[in-house]
Amino acid sequence: MKKYLIILCCLPFMAKAQDTVQGMVMEANPENKHLGLPGANVYWLGSPIGTMTLEDGTFSIPYSKEYNKLVISFVGFQSDTLTVNGPKSIHHWLKPSNALDEVVVEQKKEAVQKTFFSAQNVVTVNSAELLKAACCNLSESFETNPAIDVNFNDALTGTKQIQMLGLTSPYLLITQENIPMVRGASQSFGLTFTPGTWVESIQITKGAGSVVNGYESISGQINTELQKPLTDVPIFVNGYANLNGRLELNTHLNTTLSDKWSTGLYIHGNRRDSEVDNNYDGFLDNPLSNQINIMNRWQYQNLEKGWVSFINVRYLSDEKQIGQTGFDPDTDKFTTNAWGSEIDTERFDGSVKLGYVFPEMPFQSFGFQASYSHHAQDSYYGFNTYDIDHESIYSNLMFNSIIGNTKHKFKTGVSFAYDGYDELVNGNVFARSDRSAGAFFEYSYTNLAKLSLTAGARFDTHNRLGNFFTPRLHVRYTPWENGSFRGSFGIGRRAANIFAENQRMFASSRTIQLNGNGGDIYGFDAEKAVNYGLSFIQKFKLFDRPGDFSVDFYRTDFDNQIVVDWENPREVTFTNLDGDSYANSLQVELNHRLLPNVEVRTAYKFYDVKTEYQTGLQQKPLQARHRFFTNVGYNTQPKENGSQWRFDYTFNLLGEQRLPSTAANPMEYRLGEFADGYSLMNAQITKVFSDKFEIYVGGENLTNFRQYNAVLGADDPFGNYFDTTIVYAPIFGRMLYTGFRFKI
Repeated sequence: MKKYLIILCCLPFMAKAQDTVQGMVMEANPENKHLGLPGANVYWLGSPIGTMTLEDGTFSIPYSKEYNKLVISFVGFQSDTLTVNGPKSIHHWLKPSNALDEVVVEQKKEAVQKTFFSAQNVVTVNSAELLKAACCNLSESFETNPAIDVNFNDALTGTKQIQMLGLTSPYLLITQENIPMVRGASQSFGLTFTPGTWVESIQITKGAGSVVNGYESISGQINTELQKPLTDVPIFVNGYANLNGRLELNTHLNTTLSDKWSTGLYIHGNRRDSEVDNNYDGFLDNPLSNQINIMNRWQYQNLEKGWVSFINVRYLSDEKQIGQTGFDPDTDKFTTNAWGSEIDTERFDGSVKLGYVFPEMPFQSFGFQASYSHHAQDSYYGFNTYDIDHESIYSNLMFNSIIGNTKHKFKTGVSFAYDGYDELVNGNVFARSDRSAGAFFEYSYTNLAKLSLTAGARFDTHNRLGNFFTPRLHVRYTPWENGSFRGSFGIGRRAANIFAENQRMFASSRTIQLNGNGGDIYGFDAEKAVNYGLSFIQKFKLFDRPGDFSVDFYRTDFDNQIVVDWENPREVTFTNLDGDSYANSLQVELNHRLLPNVEVRTAYKFYDVKTEYQTGLQQKPLQARHRFFTNVGYNTQPKENGSQWRFDYTFNLLGEQRLPSTAANPMEYRLGEFADGYSLMNAQITKVFSDKFEIYVGGENLTNFRQYNAVLGADDPFGNYFDTTIVYAPIFGRMLYTGFRFKI
């Protein structure tokens, strides 16, 4: 077995490329466990050329005679500098930072990292970035990063909606450790079901994703990696409270059972009992809520034999009450005493991931993923009722290997998915079962000095979408040092769950019109879109400090789309697209470490998103065409015990937004054609007393900007002009919070 271990550690690739240094970074520990370190920094000293280790600790970095000092660093470990005089395979163990008295090289791991050599345009958000804001759940984890836009969904639920490339979250493939997660019944509230402390890192892929993960990705993919029991601290406690009455507690309990098995129990609870109405319209600015979220996670690792496995089991109960202040469900439900709503969700899900690396051929492996979930939501909005029961099964079997050498790699496999839906909409029953099976093949060519290419295709058969072919292509070319061009193309398809994705429409007096064309999904045909784009990134050093400049442009063209038309204030109409629908997205971003402890990120985004409505081709409502973003972070130099101060400030400027037409309403219930632009400021201060304890205080919407007419017809919620869906700005004003983090 020892020889197999040596092969596994020393030869992460059987046939190494002649112009690269490849190897594996592992954690040195007294138990002599060979634990790969994912996310470690590997870079040439005095050069902007660098990379990160993969999930198993392996890495590959281009070699140049110009540099011969290879730096390997990871937060919490002693950085090392190796002398490397030629292309070779190496393996290296990093020692914990408290194991040595002297530090050879110190390098801060970037909280947000952009891929430079990958063919796909990927932004990785590490746990250090998530600490810059409250990040109580996944939907609140993107406030300090310009890759994702965070918008306000409605005037009642307090739910934030994310967008990328000008399209809402249903057009994103949202996965948890590459298993589809937020979809179907969980589309509206699913991002709030993953606590922020559970998140280890987030990978954001712009443009059509990999065919390995399915056919549904259109504008991109968001993948969340959860904390690992083997590498998470044994005990972690996070407490949070804000002035709007929200209380939250997170506890992680991890233990190592043997040299191969580890397990973790993750418990989350949040509650809000206080009624808050800062805009004085008689409606709660945030729901009264109560959530219990429990996950048990098991990790198995046997590197000698090549096996790795994760098993997850989770139970969630989430209760929300929204509506008028003073609403009592026991006496006011389904009456005109007061307008109110309850949204009760119970969810169970489980997943298993199994991977095997051939000990004598570490470039070759297979993986298996499977998941099951049952999501039950019972809800009513005034006199409107909406219940959904969603049962989902997913499995994916994949094989990885090379063609000749490690410059030519491929992935191939098969997948199966089942979704059973039972919905009750105001007494009408909508039931359906979706079944699909598919096969995929993806080829990757990697020449880190010049060219990377990933080309994939999959064929699926679906009982409602039929038989279809999905191609994807990503190309990266480096014409000069530190500069990289990317291009991508892909086709995506999806079956829109029109009620689950548009639940806010129930909190209005609008009637629901389904103008279908006889298709198999609520009477509609499936959605199909083409996404393609170009991007460029240039890394540089200014005043001997690193920075990067990037430009992204992506376009999405819909061949078919379920158009949600809000232009008539008396109804919301669903139709299949008859005309054009497209989204153009341009982002220009500049990041630089101005001072050794000061980092600045800035971005400008322009959106041209138009759809053919019944009234003609119009700009998407509630979508700012112009957005500007700035984030400034300052950290003091940490002391020996880890103590330091951290300061973070985020500024968002949104341009004017087109509002859905209210011209048919009486004058007192009309809004303008456009909403003026506005700015938002968030800030947080963290005092780290040691590497075991820290406290933080912060504020969101510090200028207290509010949309005062968020609930249209608030004076007559059972009348014809009641509408809570036209929300373009915050409604709850300034929000101050505090919290602590404790770990052993």
